Amino acid sequence: MKYLLDVNVLVSWGWADHAEHDRVARWIGRVRKNGKHTLLTSVIPQLGFVRVSVQRTGGQVSPEAAGGVLSDMLRSLGAVHEFVPDNREAFKWPAWCQTGSGTTDAHLLALAKAHGAELATLDKRIPGACIIE
Repeated sequence: MKYLLDVNVLVSWGWADHAEHDRVARWIGRVRKNGKHTLLTSVIPQLGFVRVSVQRTGGQVSPEAAGGVLSDMLRSLGAVHEFVPDNREAFKWPAWCQTGSGTTDAHLLALAKAHGAELATLDKRIPGACIIE
């Protein structure tokens, strides 16, 4: 199974002080141990991680530092991680996407499906996504 990691998964995994860090770290540990799964990222979750990391610290973490943390995180996954290109246009939206805040979720869900993956997220409002427990 392949899982495209959502922004909220990366942020909670990357920062030990995040409320969902332990849950996500356990899930990633189980996925890695299984050996049959692949964890995917794309440019949107990676940029989201950097943006949120800088914002949540009030600028105490620079974009460069946040990028370094992300790079280390993904490197720690080794062969379990793959970067997937995103060449999907943003013209069509599923019926459940009725607000601007859902557009990135809808896009990532479609991107995951295009790569034969599930969108791994903490957001229970995304129909068809894999909710990390």
